[in-house]
Amino acid sequence: MPKRKRTAPTAAAAAAATMSNATSVLPQKKHYRQRAHANPFSDHSLVYPSSPDSIDWSIHYPAFVNQRPSFADIGCGFGGLLITLAPQFPDALIIGLEIRVQVTQYVQDRITALRATSDNYQNVSVIRANAMKFLPNFFQKASLTALFFLFPDPHFKIRKHKARIISPTLLAEYAYVLAPGGIVYTITDVEDLAQWMRAHLDAHPLFQFVEEQELRNEGKGPILDAVYSSTEEGKKVERNAGQKWLACFRRIEVKRINT
Repeated sequence: MPKRKRTAPTAAAAAAATMSNATSVLPQKKHYRQRAHANPFSDHSLVYPSSPDSIDWSIHYPAFVNQRPSFADIGCGFGGLLITLAPQFPDALIIGLEIRVQVTQYVQDRITALRATSDNYQNVSVIRANAMKFLPNFFQKASLTALFFLFPDPHFKIRKHKARIISPTLLAEYAYVLAPGGIVYTITDVEDLAQWMRAHLDAHPLFQFVEEQELRNEGKGPILDAVYSSTEEGKKVERNAGQKWLACFRRIEVKRINT
């Protein structure tokens, strides 16, 4: 019986093989078990930079020189938003801040595995940090163009509301690190928290509500789509046919009055 000729793999087959290899090396969440939430007021033995100038960002982004993050996902969880946005915005450095040890390690291992199989994730990284403390130690004034707060801990009890990630004090820090014209993206499946975040952002003089359609008209549709559906929490809400409340605000510049 004559031997069959070997045929070269098609482009589709090669792509499938690459995807299979990437999947096989990706970390499994079952090996990174952690509580769903962490107390932001506890001492987590974290090391913070003395100032943004003391950070060597090349450790996080070896393929980039003299460039700082412009997108920051506060409480990035398992990194769904980071991984989704990285290939879509290859020239923007994207950083996730996460307080939980095992979750941060999972995201780091996930990025490392993806970098080993693709060039699309050189612009994304993660830092273990408590974003409610020392945020300006990481980011210079007006250095960010996007801040994300996706499905944050609702802290249902009234006595726990002080731990919510959106508050008058923290909004002052967010306004400091966000450049004029930059956008704060918030989304939650808890209506009470949605009303809380909207009310506090509405009350701040440096933030102005912006309609979703306006942002889509500006070309931010891919970001909004990722905000809705890229995170573990967002996907869980969809599986349970739950509702999501999106609210976006633009950082505005207020002219000072000289007296």
